Amino acid sequence: MAAAYKEPHVGADRPRSYHDKGHLHGFLGAVGDLQKAGVLQDVNLEVEGRRFPCHRLVLSAASPYFRAMFTSDMAESRQKTVVLQGLDAGMFGEVLSYIYSGTLHVSLDKVQPLYQAADLLQLDYVRDTCSSYMAMNVEHSTCVDLYKFADVFSLDVVRKCGLQWIDRNFTEVSSGKEFCSLSVNQLTEIISHDELVVKEETTVWEAVVRWVQHSREDRLDHLPSILPHIRFDLLTPYNVLVISDHPLVKEDPGRSAIRNVVKTSNLKRRVGMDTMEMALLFAKRGNEMLWINPEEGKYIRCDYNISPIAGAVTSDNDIYVLASIRKKISLFKYSHTGNEWEKKSTVCKEPIQPNDLTSDYLMAVDGHLFCLTGTYSVVVLKKYNQHTNKWYTCSTPGHDGQLGSHVAVSCNQHIYLLTYTELYCYDPREDHWCKKTPPEDSPDLCSAVAIRTEIFFTDDDLNKTIVYDTEADQWLDLTGRLDLTGRLNTDFNIECIVHFALENKLHAAVEGWMSSDEVSKVWQTQVYVYDRCERVWRELSVLPDNCWYMSTLTFPVARMHLPYLNTSHDDARVAPNPEGAHAV
Repeated sequence: MAAAYKEPHVGADRPRSYHDKGHLHGFLGAVGDLQKAGVLQDVNLEVEGRRFPCHRLVLSAASPYFRAMFTSDMAESRQKTVVLQGLDAGMFGEVLSYIYSGTLHVSLDKVQPLYQAADLLQLDYVRDTCSSYMAMNVEHSTCVDLYKFADVFSLDVVRKCGLQWIDRNFTEVSSGKEFCSLSVNQLTEIISHDELVVKEETTVWEAVVRWVQHSREDRLDHLPSILPHIRFDLLTPYNVLVISDHPLVKEDPGRSAIRNVVKTSNLKRRVGMDTMEMALLFAKRGNEMLWINPEEGKYIRCDYNISPIAGAVTSDNDIYVLASIRKKISLFKYSHTGNEWEKKSTVCKEPIQPNDLTSDYLMAVDGHLFCLTGTYSVVVLKKYNQHTNKWYTCSTPGHDGQLGSHVAVSCNQHIYLLTYTELYCYDPREDHWCKKTPPEDSPDLCSAVAIRTEIFFTDDDLNKTIVYDTEADQWLDLTGRLDLTGRLNTDFNIECIVHFALENKLHAAVEGWMSSDEVSKVWQTQVYVYDRCERVWRELSVLPDNCWYMSTLTFPVARMHLPYLNTSHDDARVAPNPEGAHAV
């Protein structure tokens, strides 16, 4: 009888590899324990007179610098104590902590020496982490210092971020002490940029004067090489004459250099000379948007392919909006050069109860975007990661579940949420909410806007405006009631009010019905500005005809490049000329 065929057990004897996921973590932890216990250490590293007992094997595995030192014929490979030059003892301790634990602690006060130590020891992860950290922390107080450091160490990303910040905030940055510490090459690079945001070329000249005067004896000889980077052909003849008679250039070669520059200069206008701070309004119906600067009489209408519901502007002047498309909320970024919007991501919103009204806020803090969605009982905060193009849920305030009407605004590197009874503050760096001092008598919340370190909250009819000082955690009343009788002494019935801050001045867009009798009614949006010295509201203009989307609660404000805004988009068009204003 034939034996029955038996299918072989496929793979029973095949070799396999198994990966112990806990081994790496456990191994690193064991090595760290040995270091803490001072066991099996076979070399002492001496930095600035301080000794660090270590393991040659661990150092060689972590750093190509130590690997070359301990595996070659170098004298250090045989020494029990190795003296390291060019390192800070405190930073070397941080580096050793990283080598033995895999955890790196970075802060602004030590990121530069930490990078220098990592650069010497060839620790790529530490270098890259420090570089990214510096790039993320470029701001007004750090931009010059980080730019100078990046220039020395050829950190292109950090250097670019520093230059962009200096370009966009040149007037303020050039007035600071740190600006005077620039080298002559760094100074000339900055003032030669087309992207420099200045309204007048005299601002550049005044910055050069401050730089030279800071160390006159050493720097005066550099003036002839600096002057060609000042665009004298953009100055009036009078200003050129004034500069020529300045004590710094009155004697040759300074005056001769100016004459030569004026004769040969044919440099184009700087970006800042053709920019203007403008607020952006959305239409209730359709895809129309309106860029406005009422005090300058500028109104530019543009048609785009989106209908936004909220907007924000980052410190880098990047403009973002949330727009509803097919019942989904998406994030769009504005292209200044193309005058168009580019979709970035979809915001996954949390489910809400039927008929529960929501308020959507888009806010920028330290260059990061946050989307806050609030209902009468729930608040959800999400943070946008530009690198992964994804949204991540943040912590929520520990409220009592009865928020009622509320407004949210970003100010002084935090997010503030004011409800009927409480004021909450969110710290993005700690992902933590805390309570602040609420106002004694909250108005019926309508709108909020931040100016520098203050937040202005207003009631439904602009009868009362209260101001919160974020640094002092104190409240005060803003005096001066808005007179809504209008230019024609007619009645004005308010429907909506939105605040916005333009050129650091408080503005209010007031929408409603204007009527001289019960029959004649006209829908209008009037814009007012608050004069803080006189403590009064002054009417600026009436906006072009349309029903503007006042549920945004605040208008995003950005510095706009007028040539791009006017000419680079086929659908861009100029708004009708309101009374007392002129269109672009």
